[in-house]
Parts: sequence; structure tokens; C-alpha cells
Amino acid sequence: MMDVKYWNKEKETIQREALEELQLKLLRDTVDRALKTPFYRRRLGKVGIKSGSEIKTLEDIKRIPYTTKDDLREAYPFGLLSCDIKDSIRLHTSSGTTGIPTVIYHSRNDIDTWTDLMARCFVMCDVGQGDVFQNMASYGLFTGGLGFHYGAERVGALVIPSSSGNTRRQLSLMRDFGTTVVHATPSYLLHLTSQLECCGVDRAELKVKKAFMGAEPYSEETRLKVQELLQIKAYNSYGLSEMNGPGVAFECVYQDGMHVWEDSFLMEIIDPLSMEVLGEQQEGEIVFTTLRREATPLLRYRTRDLSYIHGGMCKCGRTHRRIARIKGRSDDMLIINGVNVFPSQIEEVIMGVPEVGTNYQILVKKQGQLDRLTLKTEIYSKLFTGDISQLDALKRKISERLKASITINPVIELHEPGGLPVSEGKAKRVFDERFDS
Repeated sequence: MMDVKYWNKEKETIQREALEELQLKLLRDTVDRALKTPFYRRRLGKVGIKSGSEIKTLEDIKRIPYTTKDDLREAYPFGLLSCDIKDSIRLHTSSGTTGIPTVIYHSRNDIDTWTDLMARCFVMCDVGQGDVFQNMASYGLFTGGLGFHYGAERVGALVIPSSSGNTRRQLSLMRDFGTTVVHATPSYLLHLTSQLECCGVDRAELKVKKAFMGAEPYSEETRLKVQELLQIKAYNSYGLSEMNGPGVAFECVYQDGMHVWEDSFLMEIIDPLSMEVLGEQQEGEIVFTTLRREATPLLRYRTRDLSYIHGGMCKCGRTHRRIARIKGRSDDMLIINGVNVFPSQIEEVIMGVPEVGTNYQILVKKQGQLDRLTLKTEIYSKLFTGDISQLDALKRKISERLKASITINPVIELHEPGGLPVSEGKAKRVFDERFDS
């Protein structure tokens, strides 16, 4: 039995019936707040909802239309603000690289609630006063940096706000200040492990015991590789800026699915094609409704993230349901010669090959009328001995395993360590050049 700790035991172990009663009350409040916004006045008016009191049961949420990212873009910049701008103390926006950005406003209570949820996440992984937390996520408009920062401070950890990049500096900080917990993307942690030797840092000099990983989809094999290379425990984190950022769902010490904080987010899993709500263990798209946010309430927001709800209770005693790691996004799926492939399926295979290093890329191009999948992956330097037959055997091994998993026979390119570009934030793994003009 592991040592299970709580930040707020009453809320984290609330019984299901009481939780649903609370959710219903908060949902009605959220609908009333949403009706203060121009966007939801129009949207809810079309389905005849004029007050939160019209929501009689949690099932009535199905009367509410889904909200999409395009809706948030349409409402930019003030269409989803439900309070006076003077009562908001912060906003976060998306990058807007694909068009009009989206914006989420936060009141003082919103920031306090978000921070408290992050505190639950830290304590759930047995992190608190006495820990040194190095936050290697970007700060600024990206929510990952500030979300973790505030949560770590609330539980009394010493925070090093190192932000992303500058690997040599990151390792120096870890060594000099005795960092015990880090937060970064899994791809950056893999890069960090590959740089220990060239930065003159011995793993034995570091006190790191735990890592929080998120901001990009990754496989269980990648988690195991990070844990093995850094000799730490790595915990999955899930969040999205539309729901605050980090702190929506997090693993506990048992590392068996991520607990969604259901007293702040009402969760549904839907079939992304039929829009029907699915049951436990059925994979689909996650839909969230904010239950406590004041400044920007969102109703039935389609995240595009794919997962499923675990059945049964967690051994930690928390009653908030768990979701599986994010498989990918419904709009990330590649269709290659008619076969549906998620990048996470490819990563799962190659990270299980011991000779494969810590960086890879997936390239899809047209070759005549057909699609051609190329996998570029780094391998460990000791394999570059000039023995071509050994490299050819490794290519065949990777190709056969991928074909068995995704039924596609890819081209395999092997690269030396450091031979592929490194991402310091979210890793860009997929390059689909079929539709480039």
C-alpha cells in the first residue's frame, strides 16, 4: 500500500451521489453565467434555455449544443466574457497560428480555484514543502508555466521558474539547487537525458525523483523510457487552455489513469462522428463543461482529444473518475492509403525498440497516386560501427513491428543522436506534405 496524501480529502473523496448533486447545482450556476455572454445568449436561446433553473437533471445537459474551437474564434475577443472586464485579472490566448486566436479570461476566484486544483495534483504525487520544483515549461500566454508555478508555490515547494530551453543551464540549475521535481514535455525530457554527458553532468549528481509530463500526446513506452533513463517516476498530466490549462486531470501515486477533477469539470465522452455520448471504457472525444469558472464559462466544449474513462475505483481512494492517457486528437489522425493511423501508435511501437534513441519524425508524402510514410529516428551511437548489416537488420525490425501494428510498410531512416531537430516546447513530430502546393 502506497502512502496516499490529499490536499483536500473531503472534496477528493466525495461520494458519487453527493458529487452529482454538487455538479447539478454548479451546472445551473454556469448556465446562468453563460447567459450573460452574447455568444451563449444566442446559442442557448435557439434551444429555448433562458435560465439555469431549467436544467432539472445532469441528463438535461444534452439539451445544450456543443461548443467548438471555431465558436471561440467567432466570439473573439469579448463574446464569451461573462463579467465586467474590470473583474478579470488575467487572460490567456492561443497562438493564432491557424487563424483568429481564442481567449480565456480569469477572475480572481478563477485563478484561486485553478491554483487549488494544481495543489491537489502536486500533493497527489507526494510533492510539497521541502521539494525543489524546476518548471521547464514556457511562461507567458502559454498556460503550462503559470499553472504549475502557482500550484507549486501553494503547496510550499521551492520553485525554479527556469522556463523552456537552454539545456545546459537547466542541468546546471538542477545540480546546483538540488531539484527534486521537474515539469516538461516528454520530448524535452528525452532530449535532456541525451545531453547529460556532453554537458558534463553525471546523473548521480542530480537529486531529481519525479517528473510531471504533458502538453503533447505520448505513449506509455515513452513514459517508461523517461523513467528508465532518468531513474525517476514520471506522472501524466492533462489540461487544455480552454479549461484553464494544466490541472484538469492528473495521475496519483498509482500511475493508473488520470483523475479528472469532476467538481470543477463536467466530463462526457462522445463519438466524434455521431455525437452520441459513450459509456465507460468506450474510446471517444472528451467534452468538458466548466463548473466553477466565472469569467469565461464554457458549455460542452469539444476538446478533440481522444481517451476513455477507466472503470472501477482507484486504490488511492479518490472518487473522481480517471481517464486513460490521451491517444491523440480526432483531427490528428492520418489517413494513409485509406488506413487510419494515429501518430501515437507509431510512437508506441518505436519506443519499445531498445536500439531507438530519443527523437523521431514522421513524414508523409505523395509518391505518384499513393501516400508514402517515412519514419526518421535517431538510434544510439554505439550502433554506428560501420556494420551496414546491423543497421539493415534494425530497419527491418522496426518496419516489421510497425507493419504488424498499423498495417503499413514504412520507409525507415536511421540517424545518429542529435541528427534530427530538437523541440524545446511541444514537439513537432508529424510532417504531412501531401497537400502542400
